[in-house]
Amino acid sequence: MDETILYHGSKEIVAFPMIQTAKYNKDSMINDSALMYTCSLIEYIGREKKHSRGDVVKLLGVKNVTRIYKYADVLHCEPIARVADEYINMANINSGAYDNVGKCKYEVPDYWDIGEVYERLIEDVTPSEVQSDILETLFSVYDSWISEAISNYNTDFFYQPRDYIRECYLAGQVL
Repeated sequence: MDETILYHGSKEIVAFPMIQTAKYNKDSMINDSALMYTCSLIEYIGREKKHSRGDVVKLLGVKNVTRIYKYADVLHCEPIARVADEYINMANINSGAYDNVGKCKYEVPDYWDIGEVYERLIEDVTPSEVQSDILETLFSVYDSWISEAISNYNTDFFYQPRDYIRECYLAGQVL
């Protein structure tokens, strides 16, 4: 039997390959790429179908949002428009009348940027490292007043530091 040689993204041989798995803890959860992808996809779908982001989460439902989060590492390999279309069709999301992009008087932030704002807030207010808590917090954040504040692109709220946005969320109002 031939010897297998493992390369890691270059011509460099990996002498002692190791498989590492991530565990959910506050340190490794920061910059959770699956959460960022999930939030960015929610933002993309909201813009495409003209729904508030809270409505998008409700329309997708727990099963689809959980699936997106769980398989984000695979889904991100596809164009986000294709993935969005798949979930729009799967959840039968029709067009709405919410158009925060059309109402924006200034430069519209990218859906990845807004996804990152949500990702950071959800990370910062999730009570534990457990995946179910992350998803529960995601639903709570999108169902709260702060989702509308983040979606108002005529303010600078979404550009504020993550600590400030977290404190506003916890206080239940813009401080």
